[in-house]
Amino acid sequence: MGNSKSGSLSKDILEELQLNTKFTAEELRAWYQSFQKECPSGRITRQQFQSIYAKFFPDSDPKAYAEHVFRSFDANGDGTLDFKEYVIALHMTTAGKPSQKLEWAFSLYDVDGNGAISKNEVLDIVTAIFKMISPEDVKHLPDDENTPEKRAEKIWSFFGKKDDDKLTEEEFIERTLANKEILRLIQFEPQKVKERLNEKEKNA
Repeated sequence: MGNSKSGSLSKDILEELQLNTKFTAEELRAWYQSFQKECPSGRITRQQFQSIYAKFFPDSDPKAYAEHVFRSFDANGDGTLDFKEYVIALHMTTAGKPSQKLEWAFSLYDVDGNGAISKNEVLDIVTAIFKMISPEDVKHLPDDENTPEKRAEKIWSFFGKKDDDKLTEEEFIERTLANKEILRLIQFEPQKVKERLNEKEKNA
């Protein structure tokens, strides 16, 4: 856990985050100051995380998706994130290596945390993603993926699974790396998310 209650970012955590993310020391220090302002206790709650996430998507409803993202990064299940967990969350969702992003994506889709993904869990996450897509953008989606149900069906068929089958992490990562269509379907416009994150931090 991060030494989040001190006035400045500790050298150990700064070095660890620089090693494990692509962020610079300057970016990390700036984000730490912003984090401290938003979360004086040094920890961010689920509700605070949802509120911050909502600022990235002012024209949509990201609450359900933010809740799933929070769950996937709350490593010890205590209902809060410290600064280190928060930065790793930002890194994994915006700048991580493809395999890292997919490890995270698996944990996102594994809603009950049992180590395997079901078709219903895919539908849960896709439904949350659709709440962040503007009605105008939905109009431009292909007919076979313009509803959460259709998109979940399309994803599941790409994995070659029957309705009651389960998907392991290894299968999920291997098949997604081999098929860009799956990657596109499980992450709605990740570049836009990255742009909004960067814009938010520049203005912090």
